[in-house]
Formats: sequence, structure tokens, C-alpha cells
Amino acid sequence: MAHTDKELLQKLLATFKVEAEEHVSAISAGLVDLETASSPEKQMETIETVFREAHNLKGAARVVNSVKIEALCQFLESLFARLKSRETALSPEIFDQLHQTVDTLGAQLSPGGSETAAANELDLRPPETREPAEAPAERPRTRDEKRGLSETVRVPASKLDSLLRQAEELVPAKATAVQRVAELCDIRQALLLWESEWRRVRAQAHLLPLLSADHDSLGHEPSSNGHAATRSRIAKISSFLSRNESHLGSISQRVSTLAKHLEYDHRALDRRVDDLVEEMKRVSMLPFSALLESFPKLVRDLSRDCGKDTDLTIEGGEIETDRRILEEMKDPIIHLIRNCIDHGIESPKQRDETGKPARATIRIAISPKSADKVEIVVSDDGAGVDIQKVRAAAIRLALISREDAAKMDQRQTASLIFKSGISTSPMITEVSGRGLGLAIVREKAERVGGTVSLETKPGRGTTFRLMLPLTLARFRGIFVRVGESLFVLPTRHVQRVVRLSRDEIKSAENRETIQIDGRAVSAVRLADVLELAQRSDDADPKRKVPVLVVGWAGEQIGFLVDEILDEQEVLVKSLGKQLPRVRNVAGATVVGTGKVLPVLEVADLMQSAVRMTPVNSARETVERAKSILVAEDSITARTLLKNILEFAGYKVKAVIDGTEALTALATGGFDLVVSDVEMPRMGGFDLTTRIRADARFSELPVVLVTALDSREDRERGVDAGANAYIVKSGFDQGNLLEVIGRLI
Repeated sequence: MAHTDKELLQKLLATFKVEAEEHVSAISAGLVDLETASSPEKQMETIETVFREAHNLKGAARVVNSVKIEALCQFLESLFARLKSRETALSPEIFDQLHQTVDTLGAQLSPGGSETAAANELDLRPPETREPAEAPAERPRTRDEKRGLSETVRVPASKLDSLLRQAEELVPAKATAVQRVAELCDIRQALLLWESEWRRVRAQAHLLPLLSADHDSLGHEPSSNGHAATRSRIAKISSFLSRNESHLGSISQRVSTLAKHLEYDHRALDRRVDDLVEEMKRVSMLPFSALLESFPKLVRDLSRDCGKDTDLTIEGGEIETDRRILEEMKDPIIHLIRNCIDHGIESPKQRDETGKPARATIRIAISPKSADKVEIVVSDDGAGVDIQKVRAAAIRLALISREDAAKMDQRQTASLIFKSGISTSPMITEVSGRGLGLAIVREKAERVGGTVSLETKPGRGTTFRLMLPLTLARFRGIFVRVGESLFVLPTRHVQRVVRLSRDEIKSAENRETIQIDGRAVSAVRLADVLELAQRSDDADPKRKVPVLVVGWAGEQIGFLVDEILDEQEVLVKSLGKQLPRVRNVAGATVVGTGKVLPVLEVADLMQSAVRMTPVNSARETVERAKSILVAEDSITARTLLKNILEFAGYKVKAVIDGTEALTALATGGFDLVVSDVEMPRMGGFDLTTRIRADARFSELPVVLVTALDSREDRERGVDAGANAYIVKSGFDQGNLLEVIGRLI
């Protein structure tokens, strides 16, 4: 192996270790949260989070060929899949097993663990270390150092992040300066109002001494003590008013001058803060090539595993973006690449039959779209997305009804592929067919304020477009009032703001809805979602109510608020270590007045709003127990499978080979077949082929459980028409039950 290859692989291992430690830490924290979860809803939310962390770690482990870590993650993923589907209940024993597995993962990542193991698997050897016999020789100087100080320095990324956060802290100072200018302008206006009022009465005020003298000239005794005192008081008042006029005039002039200077200072501060933040962002930026350097190897390895031949082209790798964006988007782009190879690109034989080059192409193109946006395009020249399969999978999972599916156009149907659980894979294996990858892509993109879209052409390929911001901390926010409280909602998730009268908010199936573009959209009161006390509603049906239509993960919900106040740039800050996770709240921001306002977390709001929607109890019907036919010649394996399935609540009939299985199918109704591959008289491949050839059983799901784990055997299972292929060497009953649960 070339020296440069070794350096690249060592760099990949170092990168993987950092990423893996973050995933393991998140999984460990999730397990602690799960043990202390106060409600079933919180448990399911945490299970989903840990499930995805394990899934992402498994994908990263595959990139560096860390087989042990990948296997541990597969176990975790399968166990959490069972917990998610409620096939397995949480117990102290389960928690002990989970924590032990996470400890094993941590040990694999410790010195001498995963790094050494992965290095060996990659045909690398860790460098030998020796105690120095003497002081190390002087490091050779670079050409710049010979001239003087180097023009570049090494700075830890953590320090750069700290400097960037401090620079971004100046953003609220801009808003404060604007507030102070506004306050000074208000004072100036008050003085101008006083000056206007004073001009009206100034002439009469100056006549007071003259009026007093005229009063004396009318025959009143000038020596009267009372009149003399009155004249004295009038003279003092007149003198005070003259001094007051001069003094307030001077103050007005100073305030006017100060307002002009403060306005100038405010503009200068704006410019300098913006320049400083932009410069710090540039310092913290990395080229996309830093993220994509491991992708050629990833494509090569995945292609070989799938029996395909693929080229990867990368364009725009020199474009730079916030390092935090790169870290957030690594897993989503890996999922897109795996999707292209697993589901999009055909085998060399299929490509040859359709007149395509045997070697497929995946293209990653990065390009700036505006001053604060960048687009990542991931495309392949494969078969495209089978829209009919997407529609069928969505209907099977009850994500849409058949009636709604019939009304959807091709673009709308294709977008369903981002729903959790949707997969067009003809085979469920340990690495594909679960329908989780693309759901993670959309969730990650939307969490950083981006979007993902899909374009597909049958037989010509698929294109994914990720539109992402260049920074995370700053964004535009809409300020809303709910009762006496103020909140900030990220503008990027607000699709529309409307004002509706109360009689335009309809009730349907025990929930409120509004009409948006001729479609019914659920409507909830933000106060109800945030569990805030509300004043009694105005009974006037014609009174207009502000509604923010928010979009997330392909769903829309209208949130009713009391008032929409403003929209401006905000800097979101975390709530600190004491409050690492607050439901419905992403962080806080400081506004110009110095007040701290909560920034709402859109993903949580949507989930909270959905949970508030009443469930139609009529749908909660008891279904009959599903019936499964097991074909297995080994009495031990047959007994094990029968016990596992019956314990899970299925009715099971077991036979010894494919011939008996066909006889059983002809005499009884079954919902699914589980079969071994190598059996006497008739094996699993032939049995699957015979089942698919019979019109009565053409849609009957077939799961092959076998010791044959080669790619050729899996492909033979696909060709025969099997729905899932589970290898006995890595057999896990949770994986089997999860697969069956998805198929029936």
C-alpha cells in the first residue's frame, strides 16, 4: 500500500475516533435519560434518538472497516428497533445489556482498542514508540521561518469556536445600540413637543410683568405690601421661565447633537461588528474537501459490497463553509451516497442490458447560491426512484390513504421517501431496507435551517439537492406574543403568516383546521402547546387571529398566537449546562432592551402539537393473530424460530423443507413465510420462486434465514423474490421480529 494511502487511512481513523466518541457519548447519555424517563412518550422519543445515533455510528464504522464496532452498533440498532416497535419491554436486564454494550464500544475506541484494531483491519500498523535516548533533533525550519516568523499558526478548533461565539455575542450589541438611538430620539421628540408648546405661551409669559404694572397704574396703591409681593413673585417667575427657556434650549441642542453622533456610532458599530463576525466566520470555515476526502474510499467499498462498479466525481470541493455545518452534514451525505449505491445504481449486467456504461457515476457538486446559502447536489445515473413502490410503502405504513395517494403527483409522491420507515429496497438486510437513512437526511438538514429535495427520472437517475445556510448561530426570527409572554420563532420554518377570523377556523374529527391553498391544515394554539395559562377568548367570531403556518419534515401546522410583533436578526444561545434539554425550547436570545426571550424549537413544537391531536378510537381495533409458516430442516433451528415467533404473539406452523411448505400453503392461510435456504428436496430459493409463480401467493412476504452470506447468495434471494435476507452468523431475534413486523 502506498505511503500516501497509509497517511489517508490514518487520518480517516483519527477523524472516525472523534466522531465515534461523540456518538458513544450521545448513546450513553440517552440510556441514562431513558432509565429516568417520566412518560412513555419521553421513552419513545429517547429510543428514537439513540436508535439514530447507533445507525449513524454504524455507517461511520463501515467507512473505516471497523467490523467490531459495526457489529456492536448492529446489535444496538436491532434491540432499539424492538423497543421502538414494543416487541421488547424495558427491564433492568435490558439496561444492563445496553450499558455493557456501550462500555464495550468505549473500550474499542480507547488506546489499543478500535484504533489498533481498525488499523490492522486496514492493513496498517500503529507507529512504534521509543523512549528518546537524547534530546530530539531540531525540527527543520520552513522557508518562511528562515525569513522570520511563520505566516500561519496552529490554533485548536475549540479556541476558534470560542472566538467566533464571542464575536457573535456582539450581534445583540447592535440591537441594543439601535434601541438606545430610538430612546434618545424619543427624548428629542419630547423636547421638541415642549418647545412647540412653549412657543404658544411664551409671549403671554413675557407680558406678566407688564400686566402687573398696568394693574398698578389703574389706581391701586403701589405701596401695598400685597401688590408688591405679587409683583416680586411674577418677576421671579418670568425670570425663571426665561432661564428655563434658555436651559432647555441648550439641552435640546445637546440632545440633537448627541443623537446625530450616536446614530453615526451605531452605524460604525454595525459595520465593524458585521466585519468582525464575517472575518471570524472565515477563520472558522473549512473547504468541503475536508469533509469529502474519505468519500472515494466509501464509494469504492460500498460498491464492492453491492457488486457494483462506481466512479465518484466531486466538484466545488474548494468552497468553504462553517465547520459546524460540515460536522452536521457528514452523516446525511453518507446516507445519500449509500442510497445511491444501494437503491439507485443498477448492477453491471442490468446497466449493460439498458445500454448504459457498466461503470456508474455518482456526482457531488457544491456551489454557492447567495451570500448566505450553499447548495450540495448528490446525483447518480442509476434507475431512478420507483414512484409506485414509494406510494405502496407509504400506504402499507398508513402514512397516507389510498385516496390521498391517488391525488398526489409524481413530485409529491417522490417526497414521501423522506418519511421514516419508507424504503423501496426489495430486500431488508442488516444494512438496508429499514427506511431510516433519508429521514435522517431531512431531519439534519432542517435542524440546521436547510432543506432537501428530490428529483428523479425513471431509468436516468436521481438527484438530491441540499440547500444549507453558511452559519448556524445567527438567523432571522419572528417575535410573537402569547398572553403576557414573548417568544421567537425561526423565520426559516414559517411558510406563511395569515390573519383569520374565528369563524374561518373549522372543527373536523375533534381537531381544528384552517384552509391553506385549498387544503385542510391542523391548527393549534401556541399557548396550549407551551402549556401557558390563557385569558378567555374573545367571543367575536369576526375578530382576526394571527396564524403562523409552520413546516417541518414535510408536515404543516398552523399556530395561533395573540400578536405578531416583529422580525429581526437574532443570535441564539444555549440555556447552559443546567438546562441541556428543555422541551419546545431551542435556546434564548437577548433583544435590544436587554430582555431574554426563549427561541422555540420547531421540531419539538410539531411533535407536541401532533400529540395534542385526539386519536380516533374507532381505529383501535383488535386484529387477529398473524400466521407464519416456518420451513427449516434443522430441528434445533426450527424449534428456536417457532418459540421466538410464538412468544412474539404469532401463530406458527413448522415444516422440514420446501416441499412440505408448498403443501401447507395450499391447505392453510398464512401471512408470511420464514425459510432456510439449504434444505433437502426443495431449498429456500426454489421455494421462493415457486411461491412467486403462484398467483395466489405472489404478494406473500418471504424471509430467508440462512448461513449463506455472500453477495451472490443475497442477489439470488432478490432474484427469487424474497423480501428479506437474514444471515444466521449474525442472527438476532430482534432483527427477525423487526423485519417481520415491517412486512405484515
